[in-house]
Amino acid sequence: MLDTGYTINGVRERLGGVAAIALAREETVPALRATRDGDPLGTLIRLWWLGVPVRAPGWLPVAELAASGLVTAEGDLITSAVHLQPWETGGYLVSDRKVRPGDPALRTDHVVGAGGASANLAQLVSRRPVESALDLGTGCGVQVLHLAGRAGRIVATDVNPRALELARLSWALSGIDGVEAREGSLFDPVAGERFDLIVANPPFVISPRGRFAYRESGFEADGFCRDLLRLAPRALSPGGTCQLLANWLHVGGEDWRDRVGGWLTGTGCDGWAVQRDVQDPAEYVELWLRDAAEQGTPRYRELYDDWLGWFESMDVTGIGFGWISLHDSGSLDPVVRVEEFAQRVELPVGEYVDEVLAAVAATHRLTDDELLGARLTVAGGVVEERVGPPGAEDPARIVLRQTRGLRRSARVGTVEAALAGVCDGDFPLDPLLAAIAELTGENLADLRAKAPGALRPLLAEGFFHISTG
Repeated sequence: MLDTGYTINGVRERLGGVAAIALAREETVPALRATRDGDPLGTLIRLWWLGVPVRAPGWLPVAELAASGLVTAEGDLITSAVHLQPWETGGYLVSDRKVRPGDPALRTDHVVGAGGASANLAQLVSRRPVESALDLGTGCGVQVLHLAGRAGRIVATDVNPRALELARLSWALSGIDGVEAREGSLFDPVAGERFDLIVANPPFVISPRGRFAYRESGFEADGFCRDLLRLAPRALSPGGTCQLLANWLHVGGEDWRDRVGGWLTGTGCDGWAVQRDVQDPAEYVELWLRDAAEQGTPRYRELYDDWLGWFESMDVTGIGFGWISLHDSGSLDPVVRVEEFAQRVELPVGEYVDEVLAAVAATHRLTDDELLGARLTVAGGVVEERVGPPGAEDPARIVLRQTRGLRRSARVGTVEAALAGVCDGDFPLDPLLAAIAELTGENLADLRAKAPGALRPLLAEGFFHISTG
């Protein structure tokens, strides 16, 4: 298939922007027009990506594909029995065919292909090599494609036996062998085992009942993600990391940060949760009814009303989506951080996520005296913005902004801004504060008392680093 150009880039170039955007709206006509020449690449896109019958070309091993269950043949026409998509790693993923409006209803054991959530998790996961990795809820096997090459041993689990069947095909087509595939829920298939890295794109959709195994667990509300996090430490090796995607409820009278933070507290691990998006209940229901191609069906209004009523019974005001990471640091004083990012971040996060987790934990455990004695440096890519009337002696607002990584911004005072201008790792913080006090006339004792509290968040958020040189 590589010889035909059936790769991620090959498909993108062939379809073009208009057809790709139309497919996102479930409109196939532009893509069919772009692939109507009957050449090898166009034929494979129609067969595997668009799921339409094609005339069997002589260069395609139809009998072998039919025997593997990948296509069905009738006369000189062949139809894909699965969705076979190239992936960004250079491999291929096998899943059930994408269901579009007007298609038959999803089977309950439907295996979804890789999409935005799969890509989000792959971008989040740490890039450090590990001896052992667990892909919990592997689905079509996409995360294994990313783990291969940096994990010595990989175990992949799923509650759906059909998912494991198609995942094995994905791995075989991608040249990956040795993956241990096991059936079961949560950590039951790996009871008693420990892993350096656990990744999960779990069935996080929050619905009244679990109708589809690929997205819904059947647990009450958002309880599946909560229980996954509480059980994960038992399967982590010392120093191990668990990273997953999750949905959580926003409930009237409750701060969602307390809800998610409560999941992390008590695990014995350092925890970091980031909300990347939040939807109102109606928007959320519409998204997942469209996902199952149920929009426009006779049951649509009934399902919509039932789902909304269920949310209302729990006083749900919104549903959050985001990342969660656990790190078994071995500390008796684990730290939990819960925050929200609306901004675009530098990808892949996995290139620097270990540094983010380490900064949050180290800053939490640093005493005031240790901080005053530390040599600080300003992180690369941090810029300063000053806002105020033209010609004013003092700015109305000073902001430190990261142009790399998580691209956070922080409003700071003149002392923190002054330190950002002089912290190069050569001198400890305390003598720098003394120099600032002498220049500004501020009381040194007050600066020493206030500096740790002002700088600690900036260290935790990566604006400053502690120099080890």
